[in-house]
Amino acid sequence: MIGPYEPHHRSAVIGLLERSLLPEDAAEAAEIVDLLAGSTGFVAVDGDAPDGEVVGVALASPGHRDPTTGHLDLLAVDPGHRRHGHARALVEAVEQLLRARGLASVQVSGNAPTHAWPGVDVRYTPALCTLAALGYAHDRTAWNMTAELVEGSPALRETRAAQQRLADSHVVVRAATPADLPELLPVIAAEWGPAWVAEVERAVAGHGGCHLALRDGAPVGFAAWGGCRPSWFGPMGTLPAAAGLGIGGVLLRRCLRDQAERGLRQVQIGWVGPVAFYSGAAGARIERVFFLLTKPL
Repeated sequence: MIGPYEPHHRSAVIGLLERSLLPEDAAEAAEIVDLLAGSTGFVAVDGDAPDGEVVGVALASPGHRDPTTGHLDLLAVDPGHRRHGHARALVEAVEQLLRARGLASVQVSGNAPTHAWPGVDVRYTPALCTLAALGYAHDRTAWNMTAELVEGSPALRETRAAQQRLADSHVVVRAATPADLPELLPVIAAEWGPAWVAEVERAVAGHGGCHLALRDGAPVGFAAWGGCRPSWFGPMGTLPAAAGLGIGGVLLRRCLRDQAERGLRQVQIGWVGPVAFYSGAAGARIERVFFLLTKPL
């Protein structure tokens, strides 16, 4: 039976994700469900009773950047209940919902700033096969990089000498606090857009952490972690006027040190662009690969 996803399904869906996702995603099932609390969608329930076991879920939302496009934010089916048509029924119900709202297309790609993944990890092969059979086309490919947080790794190299060199150039690096946000967030909004503003706000509010670089007291760079998922790093940016000073590497490693102190032994650098930078600054490697899909409605 397919029915609307309701708040009381939260704990059941967390359990479903813990059974259905890859270990690194299952470990953050509760954080993923809470991150997607603004999404709407459907659950598949085993049997006809409303209080039956939840064996599948699909959640979607209108695009934050493009409100004419919907996003399939989550699709999961219990391993013991696959090949029974649940995924197809859930996706078709989501498409009908989005179509009724007048949306022109649906994407399976991260709907920043509330995205648990850039797209579909290629290791979720059954999901990719189901979506392809339903008419979703592979549009783009994205990847994450993994940084190892063990003592002696490049990701945890000391930053004190680099910070002193920055101080000689009138650049101070420190942890951000809520009191910094009124000055920092307009800079982020102007240079990188509102999605990064929301992620930094969540990170500073206690979901993760943030470090910033100040030149003569004004923000010129920042790096955050945990704004979407605790084990993910980002976003990070340095203003063009301060590029080339080595600010990014310092901010990155300070954040990774924070995450190591929270007990993490690996961190995902999400939706990576500058591969060479993260490889050199933190010894990170490309590991998770995601297909981004699209379908007209």
